Amino acid sequence: MFAEIRDQDAPRASRRDAGATIQSMFTGIIEEVGRVTGVAQENSNRRLTVGASQLNRELKQGDSIAVSGVCLTAVEITPTSFAADLAAETWKRTSFSRIKKDALVNLELPMRADGRFGGHIVQGHVDGTGKFLALDRVRDADDYWLRIEIPPELARYVIFKGSLCIEGISLTVAQIEGTKVTAAIIPHTVKMTNLKALKPGDPVNLEVDVVAKYVEKMIKGESANSLLTVERLVGEGF
Repeated sequence: MFAEIRDQDAPRASRRDAGATIQSMFTGIIEEVGRVTGVAQENSNRRLTVGASQLNRELKQGDSIAVSGVCLTAVEITPTSFAADLAAETWKRTSFSRIKKDALVNLELPMRADGRFGGHIVQGHVDGTGKFLALDRVRDADDYWLRIEIPPELARYVIFKGSLCIEGISLTVAQIEGTKVTAAIIPHTVKMTNLKALKPGDPVNLEVDVVAKYVEKMIKGESANSLLTVERLVGEGF
């Protein structure tokens, strides 16, 4: 499930016209790369302004938008940009700590109820930040290896061939060595996301598969005489 980017030039009906939006539900399919035009600070809060030429046309004040994997609320919209307020906790717990003017950010609007499920369940609730290690070209191929280091407390949710959201991108884990994770990246994803702008040591937003967290909680809550079955999972909404 490598991250693919929807055709930016393809005609698309308005999300408000085409169907109801699932609140704060994303799939990790990046629709546009925006550019930070400013970060204004007032007391402990900050207002992030992002230049966007396409998605901002669909935004209305109060709408959700995922910015590099963080679900934010658009509070100010112009024909060429949108602004969102960042609480101190958001600034502290996400990769926004490295955000400066002209930084590239990955953008995705919430999934419509009638939309295709192109990636995996992404809530826009960042679990922590990892460290970007490298984006290496595969020898004798056009593909790349994205290498990151994840916090130890998130490692139990990351499995071989499982899903991991990195900077808002739905990616498939290709290799795990302790806390070092590798994902295979196609050239189109490099071109159409902010991965190409990252430098070794940069923090990256991580959201692990929410299904893994729910299953863990259910298993811990099971008694010795109770079974976790497929029917039980379906009943819980999986």
